[in-house]
Amino acid sequence: METNILLENGTNELEVLEFKLDDNCYGINVAKIKEIITYQPVTPVPNAHPSIEGIFMPRDTMITAINLKNCLQRGSSEEKGLFIITNFNKLDIAFHVDSVVGIHRISWRDIIKPNATVNNADAGVSTGIIKFEDRLIVILDFEKIVTDISPETGLRVEEIKELGERERNDVPVLMAEDSALLNKLISDSLKEAGYNNLIDTVNGQEAWDYISKAVEEGGNLSEKVGIVITDIEMPIMDGHRLTKLIKSHDKTKNIPVVIFSSLVNEEMRRKGESLGANAQLSKPEIGNLVRVIDGLVNP
Repeated sequence: METNILLENGTNELEVLEFKLDDNCYGINVAKIKEIITYQPVTPVPNAHPSIEGIFMPRDTMITAINLKNCLQRGSSEEKGLFIITNFNKLDIAFHVDSVVGIHRISWRDIIKPNATVNNADAGVSTGIIKFEDRLIVILDFEKIVTDISPETGLRVEEIKELGERERNDVPVLMAEDSALLNKLISDSLKEAGYNNLIDTVNGQEAWDYISKAVEEGGNLSEKVGIVITDIEMPIMDGHRLTKLIKSHDKTKNIPVVIFSSLVNEEMRRKGESLGANAQLSKPEIGNLVRVIDGLVNP
């Protein structure tokens, strides 16, 4: 089953693939999916993490298979079902699931952010919940699942130290990132790199509200918003919609926008370019993010 669903750019919509583990419903952003294939035997890897089933090589590409039930502490999948093969953070990963229900087009506004009782910054693996017909679909945080299994695939914060001694920079950096953990990691990294004037927002709507208020107040806008760093996947308003709004208005179109997301692949890069993003980087590349910010705020 190839996934090739195209959405218009900047409409604040996404396609969610609903799948099942036992009788529980979960979801994944279709933009992360390369294809869905029938389960096939894998080669176990010695001393691997308990959630790693093994590796296999369809079409000469080595893919790591992850037992999603094991990740969610719901036992272990049998040797049947499906592999959802994904690509994000420049990694090819297959997630073993029981069955696929279908694909739903929804607005980011319809995704409910889990509260602290369901999700916390350190342990939660849900980024949102969708109420669809008679059921709840839990959107899983696949980046966190993979990073928990293999921490070296996450943000490479050590790259900041490799930049050496740096001067303090008071340029106001507006961040839109819904993951509390990633927000803190990015903030800490930017502060380490000398950017100490950070404005944190948790989705595109909060960021746009902040920018709109700054425009209404008048004065030099660049003294309030010097650059925007945005994720793509966020509830209420996604990063593509935020980029489109910024670049579509005369008073805000000159604000540099950097898309910093695990979803930056070739198709997403084309979307970001069409919306006017100044730069787009994949999430592990925190050192490159600092270099790009340097270039955009100190041209």
